Amino acid sequence: MRAAAALLAAVLALGAALPRPGLLPHGPARGDARLRPGDDESSPGLLLRRALRLYGRAARRLYVGTNGVISSQDFPRETQYVDDDFPTDFPVIAPFLADLDTSGDRGNIYYRQDDSRDVLEQALGYIQAGFPRSAAAFVPTNAFIATWEEVGAYQELSQDTEPSTKLNTFQAVIAYNDEDTYSIFLYPEGGLQFLGTRPKESYNVQLELPARVGFSWGDSDDPKRDGLFHSLASSERALRGLERWVNLGGPAVGRGSSPRIGLAALPATGPAVGPPWHVPGGAEPCPSQLSPKNTARNLISCPLSDPSEIRQQVPNPPPPSASRVTPLGTATSSWLLPSFWGQEGKTPTPCEGWLCHRVPRLLPLSPVFTYSAASRETCAQHHGQCSPHAFCTDYAAGFCCHCRASFYGNGRQCLPEGAVHRLNGKVSGSLRVGRASVRFQDVDLHAYIVGSDGRAYTAISGVPQPAARALLPLLPLGGLFAWLFALEEPGSENGFSITGAEFTQNLEVVFYPGGETVQVTQTAEGLGPDNYLSLRTHIQGEVPFLPENVTVHITPYEELYSYSSSAVTSSGHREYVVAAGTANQTLSYRLRQNITVAGCPHARPPARQRLSVARAFALFDSHEHVLRYALAARIGPAPGDPCHDGSHACEAPARCQPGVGTEYTCECPAGYRGDGRGCRDVDECSEGLSQCGPFSVCLNEPGSYRCECRGGYQPAGDGQACVPLAPPSDPCEAGRHHCAPGDRARCLSRGDGRATCECLPGYTGDGIHCSDVDECAQSPCHPAAICYNTPGSFSCRCRPSYAGDGFQCTYEPTERPPSMCERWRQSLLEHYGGSPRGDQYVPQCEPSGDFAPLQCHGDSGYCWCVEQSGREIPGTRSEPGTTPPCLPSVAPPSVRPEPRPDVSPPASGTFLLYAQGQQIGYLPLNGTRLHKEAAKTLLSLHGSIVVGIDYDCRDRMIYWTDVAGRSISRAGLEPGSEPETIISSGLISPEGLAVDHLRRAVFWTDSGLDRIERARLDGSERRVLFDSDLVNPRAIAVDPVRGNLYWTDWNREAPKIETSTVNGANRRVLVHTDIGLPNGLTFDPFSKLLCWADAGTKHLECTFPDGTGRRVIQSNLNYPFSIVSYANHFYHTDWRRDGVIAVNKETGSFTDEYLPEQRSHLYGITAVYPYCPGGKNPPKPHPLVNSGG
Repeated sequence: MRAAAALLAAVLALGAALPRPGLLPHGPARGDARLRPGDDESSPGLLLRRALRLYGRAARRLYVGTNGVISSQDFPRETQYVDDDFPTDFPVIAPFLADLDTSGDRGNIYYRQDDSRDVLEQALGYIQAGFPRSAAAFVPTNAFIATWEEVGAYQELSQDTEPSTKLNTFQAVIAYNDEDTYSIFLYPEGGLQFLGTRPKESYNVQLELPARVGFSWGDSDDPKRDGLFHSLASSERALRGLERWVNLGGPAVGRGSSPRIGLAALPATGPAVGPPWHVPGGAEPCPSQLSPKNTARNLISCPLSDPSEIRQQVPNPPPPSASRVTPLGTATSSWLLPSFWGQEGKTPTPCEGWLCHRVPRLLPLSPVFTYSAASRETCAQHHGQCSPHAFCTDYAAGFCCHCRASFYGNGRQCLPEGAVHRLNGKVSGSLRVGRASVRFQDVDLHAYIVGSDGRAYTAISGVPQPAARALLPLLPLGGLFAWLFALEEPGSENGFSITGAEFTQNLEVVFYPGGETVQVTQTAEGLGPDNYLSLRTHIQGEVPFLPENVTVHITPYEELYSYSSSAVTSSGHREYVVAAGTANQTLSYRLRQNITVAGCPHARPPARQRLSVARAFALFDSHEHVLRYALAARIGPAPGDPCHDGSHACEAPARCQPGVGTEYTCECPAGYRGDGRGCRDVDECSEGLSQCGPFSVCLNEPGSYRCECRGGYQPAGDGQACVPLAPPSDPCEAGRHHCAPGDRARCLSRGDGRATCECLPGYTGDGIHCSDVDECAQSPCHPAAICYNTPGSFSCRCRPSYAGDGFQCTYEPTERPPSMCERWRQSLLEHYGGSPRGDQYVPQCEPSGDFAPLQCHGDSGYCWCVEQSGREIPGTRSEPGTTPPCLPSVAPPSVRPEPRPDVSPPASGTFLLYAQGQQIGYLPLNGTRLHKEAAKTLLSLHGSIVVGIDYDCRDRMIYWTDVAGRSISRAGLEPGSEPETIISSGLISPEGLAVDHLRRAVFWTDSGLDRIERARLDGSERRVLFDSDLVNPRAIAVDPVRGNLYWTDWNREAPKIETSTVNGANRRVLVHTDIGLPNGLTFDPFSKLLCWADAGTKHLECTFPDGTGRRVIQSNLNYPFSIVSYANHFYHTDWRRDGVIAVNKETGSFTDEYLPEQRSHLYGITAVYPYCPGGKNPPKPHPLVNSGG
């Protein structure tokens, strides 16, 4: 019910946004485009009808961002600017720069360009109030308006928190002509309910950064030092003053209150430069000061004035030699004066830089649009803006372009009548289809137009399933081209005749009965070579799921279009039939669209026209993966039936009932009440209209309700009443079970009066009979250690002359006892009295104590070869003068190929491998301590971003995922090994990765496709394990011995840790409470514990594989990403420290850390053993498909 109400409210807001007093009119009714909801969104570049001067340059496009900013170039990721101080490193006009978020119906962001007289007059009134001298003769020709309406601050929500109700409203207006540009910021009273936002990576620090208001040049070699910028407000005190700076007079609003609005203004063409200016003594400066960290560049603002009048504190004027305005970028003085930004040679008016005073009355405004011969645009000046196939006409207030005979268009772009036209474009989107999330980027769109009879064919290729099939009913994707190039009836004009090749279409479609909503933005960017129209399309939202092997039939329809000087709007209700075999289902959707146009301001477009689509087809070619639409349309005069043409005012879910002529009525369906123009749901539960019985809960739904039994109750036999549910006794607590003793097994209650038994880690069996596992048979210890098996566990102890914990042993040489060779040599020397003759035999010993391979009788020349034990090798005796060819008892090292210059082979022993951007690092362990001095780069992978990493202990190969290359690769640890890509297609954002060394399989997560997949280690036999109920799958781990798979899903709404067999069977949720962002996951093959690192809760926790025995190891992590377990330690990568952190398993204490010299985020981490842990190697690989545990 609440969802339906929110949806209805959103539709109403979209249809008619009522501006607050003082704001310039905005919303879809004015032809505004709407920025898609989200946390870090940016608009397509809006092509301006006339370039504006911004910071001394000509800006032809403007971009609007979620975070309260406008720029002349596309935005970087918000992490590069949203929490930083001014200046930014890209051009910024910032009415309220902060981490804003419009997800979940929390506000709207509108934007448009406008040249209508009423808007320019209102903007000019504000500008001349703020710049009474320099703007006295300013006449704007164009304006750009961006409005942030009821937007919220970004916040990380958990199950226990509700979204903040504090919302902000503000507006930025840029007014300009060919010479000058002014920018004004408008803040309605009560519009700023919050003044700052919390950084996303604030960790345990409770921190809120104030918003920034101002302007930034964003162009220098070191923008943080040399960039020119103007800060209006960057502290809470200054921000609180924004909506108090101006008081607009005018008619009373509400109960006798005056409309109040805050105003901040600055000319936006370029700053003036001059010597220091001074505020008169005793005047309180504005709360905004420029660059407080650099007092040499402080700009002194005008003081706040008495609220009853305009009273500017005029500073001391500059000397005449400094009055000339210097172009931006040539300043030599260390002081900047914020003043008029315009043509060179204009003198700045003192104190007109920051508008920090009150304006007692701005409305009503006197007429400001007076055209003279000097200001009027003429064909002689601007005929170059017309198409080569057009002629130019002068009007009293300007000029317009008109296509010549046999051509059609808006005059700026003209196409030959009746010819075939083609369109090329790209389509991107993010869709929710049923339970699946699908993203796609820059897939191809091609359209073929037969202008002679109004036929339009559209093909979109490469949209992944199930989105491609679900888009079949969305005929408006191709319907835009049907309107653009419809066959014109006498006296009518198709869309291209009005818009030309530069426009923006915003479309919203609501599907019924499910209420799924999708927004489509299509931006035409002009004509290319051969008159090809270039188009970009973005699709965002939710569409109903359609099963395979269905067809969609769309009946012919008619649609009414309404026209104004700057926008075209339409709405309608469409039905479509989904056919599957002999079964048909009729569904529908309601659409609203507006198309922003830049037509001739002196032309008179028709008020309304009717588009008639006689034929419409939609199909999906599964072999070519192409979505196709075909329409045949004509445009003509509008009829008068509002229910038929969609011009009625009935709001969903009301039904329009035709009356006499153009009359109609709106009727609310059952379960709703109202006058039809606004139907509200009847809450049967709160009004006592439900039939729910005792011990039940009434749950309201749109148009209806349902009854559910309370906890401890179940439906009775009649299906209406609820009766107590007798809980079965717990056999585990009552001792009624047959499990092995508690030191070997645990009893697990199933909740239905029955129990299951499970052997504890370290034991094997069916839970009733459990026998000890001899872990020593699996050789878990270091080769130089001795394994001791104990009941349920084992221990490792290094051999004599070795030091370590048994899992890692280091040779520590001591004074060794004399060898056999040395003892024999000493005995014979004593026998010879210490001085043997030249022909007597004395054993020759190597430094290691072994027999030298060549032995001789003194210097007699009689020699022979011996084995390692000192025994003579028969047949090797030689006479004096010849020496037998004796081989050493230990073979020399083999000759290996030279390693790659970017590969440094690791030493023997246990070590860690970590992913750091374009390289894989090597960090050896000395026992469990980090041997940081020996750390180095193992593998350089230029152009890659390595995320997930794991190790195959059998073939000594590392495997990794690459989100930049959208691939999975591997490489051996031997010198000379070359990286090999095993998966190179069908990936979007591969992240976590796990290797099963027993089954010779690799598993991975893809957060772009929301999938979990597996394949053989060579990439063959690939298949999808799961592609549903996943939102942001990240980490993945495997237990090869038991055949279980584990993964995390850090869905912010419902994070969880899940498990299944390696075959995809028995999927279930292990952990879903008290977790936030479970980034890292590891399975310890020795303790049999599943452990994870959570960047949301900051916890490191462990549990048994069945989800029981959960405990917190460490509760104060920073921002962990990946984790691995080895011996009695955990090692995790940390994004806050940009390093590897060691945590003791038993105490939870931080014991060590390694911070690479090259500081950047570290991703995946894994441990490399000199043996395979957790199981014996099978004689042959397990079958990939029929494996499981």
